[in-house]
Formats: sequence, C-alpha cells, structure tokens
Amino acid sequence: MKKPVIVFCLLLASCSILFGQSSHESSWHNLFNGKDLSGWKQLNGKAQYSVNNNEIVGTTVANTPNSFLTTVEEYGDFILELELRMDSMMNSGIQIRSESKADYQNGRVHGYQVEVDPSPRGWSGGLYDEARRGWLYNMEYNPAAKKAYRHGEWNKYRIECIGNTIRTWVNAIPTAHVIDNMTPEGFIALQVHSVSKHC
Repeated sequence: MKKPVIVFCLLLASCSILFGQSSHESSWHNLFNGKDLSGWKQLNGKAQYSVNNNEIVGTTVANTPNSFLTTVEEYGDFILELELRMDSMMNSGIQIRSESKADYQNGRVHGYQVEVDPSPRGWSGGLYDEARRGWLYNMEYNPAAKKAYRHGEWNKYRIECIGNTIRTWVNAIPTAHVIDNMTPEGFIALQVHSVSKHC
C-alpha cells in the first residue's frame, strides 16, 4: 500500500528565512542546504524524512504519533517562505516558535502551527496551537481564503512573526492574522501527521 507523502520544497531559491525589520538590516538565510538534513532533528513520531531532488520528503508511518522535523536553532522575529505539496488528503502543518520540553507532556512538540489542510474544509493557512490551546484562527474567520490551497500542486506559504503579530499567506492570499504573545521564540518544524493506517 502506498504511504501518504508530503514534500517540502526547501530549495535555496524558494525557502528561506528573513531576519531584521528594515530593508537595510534584512538578509535571507536558507534553512535547508538542498543535500541533507544538517541543522534539523526529528522529534516525537517515527515518520520518515529524507532528501530527494533538493526537497525534504516526509512519509507517514502508521500508528505512530505526529512527527516533527525541527530546526536545531530557535527563531523569534522572522519571515519564513517555503513551498510544499502533498500527494493525499492528509493533514499537516508548519510549526513556528514551537518548543519541546521534558516537563511538558514528556517532550511533546507544542506551539503555533500554520495549517496545511487540503480537505474540503479548506483551513490551510489557519493558525493552530499544537498540544496547547487548539485553534487560534481558522478559516471560518476568513472564508474568502478557503480556496487558497491548490490540491495536488505546489503551494507557497509565507509566514511573518514580528513581535506579537503572526500573519500567514497561502499562494499570496492572506489567510490568518493573530496577535498573541504566549511564545516569543522557538524552533520551526515540518509536521507529518499521525495516521492509523496507510491508504
């Protein structure tokens, strides 16, 4: 049986992080070298992460918790851009300003998550608080953005975290806008959602 796969296109030209708030101070930094997973580590579940054709590929493993490929470094204020594509209707997400602490649910990854939701619900680009408070901003607040995600195609995400403001875009369409100061910095992670069986 085929395992659901999500492909994160972290190409040098299309996925990077921007630091600084003025044009004179800003500089893009690539999070992925296109060759291997240096600078990243896996937490929680046992999904398989690999590098293929300059892309990070996440493949589900049945009956294992949510898996997260996290940056080793932590980030506070930044702009993140990346492209991703999924081959099924699986749910996924991009963690930002997130944490994993031994004294919190035995190290379970928690924090802000930008939703990847190809289902008819259409909540891609919404903001979820993984393993903490749940939905902070779903697409019922912004119905016009429900069709921003293009199923079976490459989708470009832009995520801005500046101070206590988090804003998201999917394919250049504004999706979520949240003011929240619970976690000012943390790692970035690519989620492969848990599944009970493979399609």
